[in-house]
Amino acid sequence: MRDVVEIGLGKTAQRGYHLDDIAIVPSRRTRDVDDVSTAWQLDAYPFGIPCVGHPSDATMSPSSAVRLGQLGGLGVLNVEGLWTRYENPTKVLDELAGLDEDARATKRLQEVYAEPIRPDLIAERVRELRAGGGTVAVRVSPQHTLALAPVILDAGVDILVIQGTIVSAEHVSTTDEPLNLKEFIADLDLPVIVGGCTDYKTALHLMRTGAAGVIVGIGGDEWSTTESVLGIRVPMATAIADAAAARRDYLDETGGRYVHLIADGDIQTSGDIAKRSAAARTR
Repeated sequence: MRDVVEIGLGKTAQRGYHLDDIAIVPSRRTRDVDDVSTAWQLDAYPFGIPCVGHPSDATMSPSSAVRLGQLGGLGVLNVEGLWTRYENPTKVLDELAGLDEDARATKRLQEVYAEPIRPDLIAERVRELRAGGGTVAVRVSPQHTLALAPVILDAGVDILVIQGTIVSAEHVSTTDEPLNLKEFIADLDLPVIVGGCTDYKTALHLMRTGAAGVIVGIGGDEWSTTESVLGIRVPMATAIADAAAARRDYLDETGGRYVHLIADGDIQTSGDIAKRSAAARTR
């Protein structure tokens, strides 16, 4: 039974739980550490640890993406970030790291990201990732997917990540032709990860597009302004559990097609990773 509360006359809401609100309770059976593996596989690409790097300029450069791959995870580079706008964005990144006044930092961020994306730099960054010897994955936003996809695909990536703060399978617009994820993914010969989503229904719809992985959450952390600007805050434990329920139903619906869930946000400790895994477990 759903834990539903009344938040005002005529208005009810489902109670949600963050990872900090829950804990793991050991069961009667334990398993020897040598019998446990953290390995997983996305389509034809195996990984040693369940870690996908968030495609932010603050955390992912070509070298850090390669290094994460060497450690067994999946590094994802943002093809709309500074690394595809500047030949060498190191000086710009150092400058941004040194800004401590919010208003000034926001203005400067707007200025540096006004530089246009260069297709030649997308191809160059993909070559750098490929030279690192691991799985090559890049991120693009839904609104720029159709425009940048030919360049990305020609560059030869292994995995495509289509990520926005909130991504749905049915975006509505009266001014632009929205991206049809189902048609777009069906035409590709590589696995696609899509997200983020925050509830059962959206997760199920995204799985039905043919995505190999679904991102759960909006990447929010203590520095995120999503809640203060948009009023959106995701209770990650509940969001992951709801997405896991959607995956279970999708497994039954398709006769066994498994979709990976990738939790994005609210993960700060190794304990949070364990809780995320428990919440995502499909019985």
